Amino acid sequence: MDLAFLQPLYERPGPWASVYADTSHHTESTAEERVLIAQGVERQLAEQGTDERTARAVRGALEELRHSAEPLGRAVFATGGEVVLDPPLAAAPGATTATWASLPHTAPLLDLAGEDPLCLVAYVDRRGAEFELRGARGSEQAGEVAGRQWPIHLTRSADWSERHFQFRVEDTWEHNAEQTAQALAAQQEEVRADLVVLVGDDRERRSVHDKLPLPVREIAVEAAHGAGSRLLHEELERLRIDHVRDRAARDMERFHAARAPDERGRLGAVEGVPALVEVAREHRIAELLVRPGAPDAHRRVWVGEDPDQVAVRRTESKPLGEPEPWPARADDALLRSAAVTGASALSVASAGPDDSPVGGLGAVLRWREPAA
Repeated sequence: MDLAFLQPLYERPGPWASVYADTSHHTESTAEERVLIAQGVERQLAEQGTDERTARAVRGALEELRHSAEPLGRAVFATGGEVVLDPPLAAAPGATTATWASLPHTAPLLDLAGEDPLCLVAYVDRRGAEFELRGARGSEQAGEVAGRQWPIHLTRSADWSERHFQFRVEDTWEHNAEQTAQALAAQQEEVRADLVVLVGDDRERRSVHDKLPLPVREIAVEAAHGAGSRLLHEELERLRIDHVRDRAARDMERFHAARAPDERGRLGAVEGVPALVEVAREHRIAELLVRPGAPDAHRRVWVGEDPDQVAVRRTESKPLGEPEPWPARADDALLRSAAVTGASALSVASAGPDDSPVGGLGAVLRWREPAA
């Protein structure tokens, strides 16, 4: 998960109200129910010590959703009487929750908003292709490419002139496939799609796939549909799930390989809160791995205003320049450090305790260092 969108949360001090609103249920009384939920969240936050202005701002943001067709949910982060960030969710949270803490409670985003691969679907035929962007929240048209329109169709005659015509037809197909591949690669780079899906007849799909640049070809898959047919939602979901699972598996393999010392005794991955706090202060985290609900995820650490000011013990905060540190969850503190240093994060919820990092938190490092 690219954490760049969280930057606004770390540009101002807390404490923070963090709310995950479930909007996946729609009935005739949805508007009234959401108003009641908003009022309930305001009360919950007040009971946790939230100031009146911030609790009221959260309530207002939730009440604005009463007529929304938001399909899954929305997160709301507020401080100082203002909603700072309210990203849509890619999965329904199951229930609306609210917390008030020194740091934004961003860890749930790894499961609720982190794995929503943007898909660029190309409906390919011999003339070119239509492009469509698809994600958990819907779809939109993304342009088209048109190649040569003649000659397109083969004939069955075997005489010399017809064979020459057939060569021209096949040359047109190859030319159009090349144009389609170039346009598709440019579109993927522009929209930063995570997955490219080629839809169409076998020959056209394969021809375009083989002409894609290697970085795009590595994230491209083919769907066995005839020309003109549309990709079903269920099939796209299967492709998206496979993509997420395969990426997580590759990252876990990288973590397991990196936590073994190299020939010089240097580690490329660490696990456990003390080791993670140390590498976070040194800006060495390349990718943070989090297993939600694991023991270390909600372990208490101590933080200051600066993301580098994170310590396992309160007494360790003073040497870091923070005389009055605040308690925070380890996962939220490490996510803050990762976000401001350009690191990514990954939920390893699907990994078992034996496969995931010890305690549920780990990191692949930017560079190796000798083991302590």
